[in-house]
Amino acid sequence: MNWYIAVLKKYAVFDGRAGRHEYCMFVAINFLISLLLGILNGPVMGGDTPAIPAVYNLLVFLPAVGVNIRRLHDTNRSGWWLVLLFVPIIGGIVLIILMMLPDDKENNRFGDAPLGQV
Repeated sequence: MNWYIAVLKKYAVFDGRAGRHEYCMFVAINFLISLLLGILNGPVMGGDTPAIPAVYNLLVFLPAVGVNIRRLHDTNRSGWWLVLLFVPIIGGIVLIILMMLPDDKENNRFGDAPLGQV
């Protein structure tokens, strides 16, 4: 949970680097919260309007973009690689592969290696 909160605290930080563990923990916890809100939306809100999940997704949009960009920086790639999301199917698959590549263990053009890696 600490990784999730750390990403939320850096909600508009698009420079620097994020390790694979930080990224994966944020994505996993974000998925679980979204799933829980989606399930609760049916009985609580009548299921007609996805108000609660939509508000949550809007609140975590900037932190999610930020951690994605920082993760790409950690693999020594520009944040502009996120544009691949606009390529149907293939773009998302390529981006998932890029996010799961090993960290750049040394300092790179985007900053120092995340703590505990050097």
